Amino acid sequence: MRQPGFRVLLGLMLILCCGTVKAQVFGIELHNNLMPASGSMAGASISRPQDLQSAINANPATLRQFQGTQFSFGGAWADAQYRVSQATPLPLLGVTPFGATSDTPGGLLGNIGVSQELDRFGLPATLGLGLLANAGAGVDFRDIPASAGTSAQYLALDLTTGVGMDLTERLSAGASFSLGTSFLDGPFVDLGGMTPAYGVRFSAGASYELTDDTSLGAYWQSKKNLEFDNAALLPGGAAVDVKFDHPMNVGFGIASSRFLDGRLLLAADALYKIHSEADFLKAIYDNQWAFQFGSQYSVTDRMKLRLGYGFNENPMRDASPVSIGGVTLADGVPAVRYVQAQFAPIAQHRITAGIGLPDVLPGIDFDLFAGYAFKADDTFAATTVELSNNYWVGFGTTWRFGGRPDHQAE
Repeated sequence: MRQPGFRVLLGLMLILCCGTVKAQVFGIELHNNLMPASGSMAGASISRPQDLQSAINANPATLRQFQGTQFSFGGAWADAQYRVSQATPLPLLGVTPFGATSDTPGGLLGNIGVSQELDRFGLPATLGLGLLANAGAGVDFRDIPASAGTSAQYLALDLTTGVGMDLTERLSAGASFSLGTSFLDGPFVDLGGMTPAYGVRFSAGASYELTDDTSLGAYWQSKKNLEFDNAALLPGGAAVDVKFDHPMNVGFGIASSRFLDGRLLLAADALYKIHSEADFLKAIYDNQWAFQFGSQYSVTDRMKLRLGYGFNENPMRDASPVSIGGVTLADGVPAVRYVQAQFAPIAQHRITAGIGLPDVLPGIDFDLFAGYAFKADDTFAATTVELSNNYWVGFGTTWRFGGRPDHQAE
């Protein structure tokens, strides 16, 4: 006999995969990998971000690196081929063996930021406000009868406000607050619909200039708690809530422009994602390290070339019969393994490139970026997952009034 609640739970989990399947990076969160300049530097931005959105989204202390009034708009397209091969039947889900590639098209994501320096008012501080894409995309196997109508979508947006302040000539500190909204749609065979949830998040960071050309950065980001009301149906028709946390993150970064007479900037970040404290994700992910390395070379004052490389640990953990998000799986370990296979962020290596054009018009900067994650596959008991053709492209335009970021190479 099929278990409706179990099918709904699996569909909800498929929804949560969308940001990872289509958005190429580690875990479920995008971090700064789709930002106008950081996107071409593999996300490296904790110490010296090259675009405003990256400062707002990660280490708020780095807002002090942006002078005057600035407004920036960026957009990105992310796509991938996500193939699932199921070798054995799953009677509780109504799934029979199949192999197929998700029909969901790539995701279009935007990021907007604005900052205001307060020095003219006698305060050594900078305010920032951003509307930022946290995750978004989907999977769709509805054209495969054996998949039992698997289809789901996920979208997460954050409204973030932050402030960075100088404590000394070389030390800055910052804090930010985010209100996030997420939407889950699906899941299996129309047993659920669009379900919204809201959560808050806090960040605190610091930035320190070791020398005139070398800086350190660090930040802490709290969990974001989400609870999707009546998102899962239990046998008999009872609806239950699904609890889900975005994980706590800790990041460290270093950047230096001491090379080639100041024209070459090198940056490196280390990010630790604490999935073990996150409701829902702790059942399927281990804690995870991610490393991001970026470079920027100023060919002229009007052109910057960027390259990046990123590596992250595979976060998939050994399965155990547990409650996920407050819902107990009826089929134990085999069910958990099948769930993991539906949204496995298994790509571990990615490369990026891009170009920055400061003052393409007076006071207007333009950025382009592109990235590619190398093919990866993994096996979860009777299910095999293959992630390929994983790419993303994007742009950003920044308007500057009354100053320009002091970190830009001259």
